[in-house]
Amino acid sequence: MSKKQILNALTILGILCCIELAIVYYQSNYNPYAEPSFCSMNSFVDCDGVAQTSKAVFLGVPLTYWGFFLYFFILMLLNVEKLSKIKIKNYEIFWFLKVFKNPCSYISALGIISFFISIILAIISIFQLHKICVLCFVTYFINLGIGITATDFKNGGLIKSFKDSFFDFISGVKEAKIPFIIAIILGGLFLSYTTLEMPFASRKQSIKHYMLMKKNPYKINGNILGNPDGKIKINLYSDFVCPICYSYNIMLHKLVRENKNILIIHHNFPLDTECNKYLEHQMHNGACRMARYSIAAENQGNYWGMANLLYERHPENDEEGIKLAKELNLDIDKFKQDIKSQKTHDRIRKEIDEAIALGLDGTPNIIINNNRYFGAKAYFELKDIVKRNTK
Repeated sequence: MSKKQILNALTILGILCCIELAIVYYQSNYNPYAEPSFCSMNSFVDCDGVAQTSKAVFLGVPLTYWGFFLYFFILMLLNVEKLSKIKIKNYEIFWFLKVFKNPCSYISALGIISFFISIILAIISIFQLHKICVLCFVTYFINLGIGITATDFKNGGLIKSFKDSFFDFISGVKEAKIPFIIAIILGGLFLSYTTLEMPFASRKQSIKHYMLMKKNPYKINGNILGNPDGKIKINLYSDFVCPICYSYNIMLHKLVRENKNILIIHHNFPLDTECNKYLEHQMHNGACRMARYSIAAENQGNYWGMANLLYERHPENDEEGIKLAKELNLDIDKFKQDIKSQKTHDRIRKEIDEAIALGLDGTPNIIINNNRYFGAKAYFELKDIVKRNTK
């Protein structure tokens, strides 16, 4: 079996592993009904668990897709001579591939570099995540096999591989400046998109990202969130103790910044036995009291200013609630009267009754065009829900 045949076999095996890893990644992060993958055997040997962590993503792109790029690039190098001679009407469309003068040296260098990166990933997996992905470890050894097979140990070994790769890269850039610049621009745009627009490809990590924010970077003051004339009306049912509601609040603020046709309408639905007669057990202690603070602030034109502070601070008593009102420069005497008024209590009870009549039994809930969506959502899922309801 020739060196090229071995390299082709190892590369194809790497691609097959990446296909399976991509399936594992998708199922564990995007399919709530998926069965555990075959390589999730226990708490330590757990491909699904590894795929659900932020370490499974680099620059917004799952590591398995980086593996695809590596193996397809190696396949291209193995066939670069044939590809560079492909012609259309006597024009060599891949002429720039001729800059790859020593393919085996590049494959050798790529394989060894990839293996050392694999060692780092293995250390993170074992000692930080306390989980391993069997398929990932298979690709680590495939990378080593590719590196060793491609290295010409009788003629300079690894030193020659890295030397050829470095100097050929310099000369290649000079020979094919335009294709190189285009590749850099396209790669930069792609990574900018994945890094900035999709900071966490994992659904669970996306949700966690917003839940761990200390403050709402998109917060506003006033009683209106979004466009008062917006055609897309999102009715939000939440309470200020609910942790998922905290992340929803941030995401909805971000959503109205990006979409000027949305109006958010908040409804108090505190899961607190103090004011919610429908509950059999206490769930969110203090939610009723915080609902009163929000209504009192709304009476002075700053519901969302108070709402953001309530989500962030969770005041434990009226004294702490009054401190928040002072931060917002509210009339404190009126604020004190409103949080104790019968009108405020009646308003909260009415909103709870309306939520129950709609069949709601938890938070957060959003309703758009009579379609109800309950529970944790990633930001990209929230955007997709809005898109589906505007067709």
